[in-house]
Amino acid sequence: MDVATGEERGTTERVLTLLGLLQQRDVWTGPELAGRLGVTPRTVRRDVGRLRALGYPVHAAQGVGGGYRLGPGKDLPPLLLDDEEAIATAVSLLAGAGGAVTGAGEAALRALTKLDRVLPTRLRHEVRALSGSVESFGGGGTPVDPEVLMTLARACRDEVEAGFGYPSGAEVRRRRVEPYRLVASDRRWYLLAYDLGRDDWRTFRVDRMTGVAARTWRFRPRPAPDAAAYVQESVASRVYPHRARFLVRAPAETVRAQIPASAAVVRERGSGLCEVLSGAGSLDFLLMHMLLLGHDFEVLDPPELGRRCHALARRLLSAGAGFPPGPDEQPAAPGTGRHEQVSGG
Repeated sequence: MDVATGEERGTTERVLTLLGLLQQRDVWTGPELAGRLGVTPRTVRRDVGRLRALGYPVHAAQGVGGGYRLGPGKDLPPLLLDDEEAIATAVSLLAGAGGAVTGAGEAALRALTKLDRVLPTRLRHEVRALSGSVESFGGGGTPVDPEVLMTLARACRDEVEAGFGYPSGAEVRRRRVEPYRLVASDRRWYLLAYDLGRDDWRTFRVDRMTGVAARTWRFRPRPAPDAAAYVQESVASRVYPHRARFLVRAPAETVRAQIPASAAVVRERGSGLCEVLSGAGSLDFLLMHMLLLGHDFEVLDPPELGRRCHALARRLLSAGAGFPPGPDEQPAAPGTGRHEQVSGG
């Protein structure tokens, strides 16, 4: 009895693996599946028969280009998730696809594709609306109401206005917008939209919205900025009281790997240079972080930060006055303008 139970368990696991393979690719030949499963082509044929008995439409074709193919998702047995669970799963997978977990992006996309394939027809277009209206930099992390995300995603897809309450100082004001994209940062979800009341593009934190509703009024899409870049720059400019711009003598991809996406905007400047727009609670903190990157850099803005470099340099030189300079150190050249150079190496 124990042996039979083990054999049944092995067969079940193999059949589930076979189903997963069929969901990964359009067509598999019998020998390919046999090699992946470690069984004979005859066993593959029997397992395909088991899937068909369970209601999975596995089609077989002979000749060149033939093989086993999983049929359309609408014929598959119902997914054993209710609507809210399915949507929440899709949102989580999208966050993973955006890079919330190292190495999980590709797996999350594969899982989302499988989920989309077996979803009931009434939900499939909802998930596709979400995936088509969501961008990310750094992956999503703050939980939000999935229904709110779906409402905004539908509005983005259908090009209809949306309305919601949003904090403005000490009060909450109603905003009317033309929604463009949902963007997941490494901490929160944002909506990029054209604010009709302010006649300009704005970003909104989804977790701060209240009373979110899609309207019936359609709009013609305007030329829009890059959603992820716009939100990233907006976050960097709003979160911190002090902002600064630096020219860094290092490739942009190197610096991006050192700074969280939500903390700075890094732009390629060519010839191994990049421009960094960053923010912090104090000017000294900004300089400290730039120094710790380990690259030479120049202060571009604001002017007071360049002057702060001189003050800190004098303080550091005074602190090390009792020690001789190293053999590879050169005297610092005097500043020649508002762009003061500070060595981070």
